[in-house]
Amino acid sequence: MGDFNLTVILDAIRRSEAGLSRVELAQIVGLSPQTISNISRRLLDQKLIVEAGKEGTGPGKPRTILRLNPRGMYAMGVHLDPALITVVMLDLVGSVVVKNTFVTPQSHDPQEVVDAIAECVDKLLVGSGVERKLVAGLGVAAPGPVDLERGAVVGPPLLRGWVDVPLRDMMQRATGLPTTVDKDVTGAAVAEIWAGGPGGSGSFVFFYLGTGLGCGLVLNGEVYRGASGNAGEIGHIIVDPDGPLCSDGCGMRGTIGTSLEPAVIVSEAVVAGVLPVLPPEPTARDFQAAFARLCDLVKEGDERAIPIMRAAARSLAWAAAVVGNIVDVERMVFGGPFWDAVAEFVLDVLPDMVNELLATRGIRRVGLSGTRLGEDVGAIGAACLVLERALAPRAERLLLEG
Repeated sequence: MGDFNLTVILDAIRRSEAGLSRVELAQIVGLSPQTISNISRRLLDQKLIVEAGKEGTGPGKPRTILRLNPRGMYAMGVHLDPALITVVMLDLVGSVVVKNTFVTPQSHDPQEVVDAIAECVDKLLVGSGVERKLVAGLGVAAPGPVDLERGAVVGPPLLRGWVDVPLRDMMQRATGLPTTVDKDVTGAAVAEIWAGGPGGSGSFVFFYLGTGLGCGLVLNGEVYRGASGNAGEIGHIIVDPDGPLCSDGCGMRGTIGTSLEPAVIVSEAVVAGVLPVLPPEPTARDFQAAFARLCDLVKEGDERAIPIMRAAARSLAWAAAVVGNIVDVERMVFGGPFWDAVAEFVLDVLPDMVNELLATRGIRRVGLSGTRLGEDVGAIGAACLVLERALAPRAERLLLEG
């Protein structure tokens, strides 16, 4: 119970940009002033919070403000992508301390990829000057689906040979850091809660545009993972039963994820003569570069490129509306490796498209926005997974062993 109360107080302080006094904490979390005082002392001793001056007007003793200590704890995060791997270190308030990005080894061999990540993690740790004992662990955000219980990657698209790879154990052995593995879309949603600013609360959906389409669900400030940890696989929503087979081998046709894959959109643009022919065996980076070029053509007003992107936006609006009608969220956030290139065009046309399809259109308008965390949201989310596991108030902390 004491550990749970500690995380509740820490979470309340984290959510307040200006910090909170002990009196304010007692009012917010409903604990006694003595309990607040005792837990605050523990957090100060652990250097997780600091006393940040005094505030007060009128009669009475000025109140001491408590805030998170950015240097009290750190977390490493890795975004595993078929094209590019990003590694970051975050401090306790979710700010990036150091970062590195490198091209995913072309072999896609799991051990080679793990060794390359471990080398990068070690270099960042040394270069940061942060004591290793202050690093709570390593988070890895990987394309789904994943087996959360075993920390295994089951079979992500475009990562050749990644079938039932025990990524958590491999990374833990390679780095010596406690490791957490989760889906990249879940990591992005956690990033929005922990590092996305004051808007990271309430209920929202994070739509993640990577090699495929997925979403992270946040309900009442907490990530919803589902029974197996794979909630949000919305790419399997069927929009055309006679369409092409789903690219991940599930056997379904005309899934919305297939129509929104950057590789599919790029191929349509190549067939239409908007983009040049790709190499005989295009890599994920080839598709990423071609997709960025297509988006540039849209910005330039190319009359052949705009209809292709508008059709993709309609498919994305359909997917967003389906999810919005099921979970009835306050807002929708978009991000991922392919988001920045298309953000301007999509946010210009998507809000009206989505709100016209929502059942609640006569009641209120759902807000749509891009993440403020940029293209590194996957890696930041991976590190936030570590902070969430270590510090977020979770019901299981109340369970007592018999």
